[in-house]
Amino acid sequence: MEKGKSKRLSDEDVLALPTLYRTLLSSLSIARENSLDAGLIDYLEGLSLRSYFLVYGTQTSFGRWLKEFFGGGWSRAVRAIGPEIWIALFVMIAGTLIGYILVASDSDWFYALVPGGFADARVPGASEAALRETLFGTEENDGLGVFAAFLFSNNAQVAILAFALGFAFAVPSILLLIHNMALLGAMLWVFAQRSLTVDFIGWLSIHGTTELFAILLAGAAGIHVGRSIAFPGNKSHLAAASAAGKRAALVMAGVVIMLICAGLLEGYARQLINNTAGRYAVGGSMMLFWLIYFCGFGRRHKGDVI
Repeated sequence: MEKGKSKRLSDEDVLALPTLYRTLLSSLSIARENSLDAGLIDYLEGLSLRSYFLVYGTQTSFGRWLKEFFGGGWSRAVRAIGPEIWIALFVMIAGTLIGYILVASDSDWFYALVPGGFADARVPGASEAALRETLFGTEENDGLGVFAAFLFSNNAQVAILAFALGFAFAVPSILLLIHNMALLGAMLWVFAQRSLTVDFIGWLSIHGTTELFAILLAGAAGIHVGRSIAFPGNKSHLAAASAAGKRAALVMAGVVIMLICAGLLEGYARQLINNTAGRYAVGGSMMLFWLIYFCGFGRRHKGDVI
């Protein structure tokens, strides 16, 4: 079986595997209690470990798993956490509004929300010409280039942490989403003061529709785990957390792929497309692609049970 030749086993041998495995564990227990032969114990422990993965492990190849993942497994997992996606979306919108309102009421909030190293020309009071140059300047003068790289790195960290910290009843995940989107809201206010809102959103949309979507799913996955632990329903806390963790991990595997796609879009498409209409076309197409995939691909006739 370890050599991938399980098909050569007879039906009788396959049916005997669980019984043989339990016999092996019984022998290991007796050896630990009575035998002084450390070599025998080491052999039985190693055999038990190998046997466990063969008897109870997933008998599938990486290629088959990948086919199932893109063939509907990922999209079904995303649909299964639908309520948490709506919660995460509300939190992200609220975070953006909070950042915008705070800076609008007192511009000093901008410097508290946006790291100082990325606030050169993009600060409260900057002229329209200076801000426009950061959006449509050449690669050498593209002031938002470094900021875009910062956003990608920061958003990737937020996505991973939002999922990883979900076990704490989802509270850290929600706070991370609010803080991260407040930064975006603060930057949005700066461009809105010079009537460059449409152009700024267009610049951001090239990679932002994919990148922010990935953060949305990561935050929803973390909230899903936290909610399952807090409200397990008829299941035990351990069983509920295990089921939610498997589902959320499948979603996070896709989030990593989305972040890679966002990085490629940020690295190439953003520099190649230097007009707002083209940027909206790329960003809108990516958003439409993700929505079609998640909402309509891989559906099962009897419901999506993940």
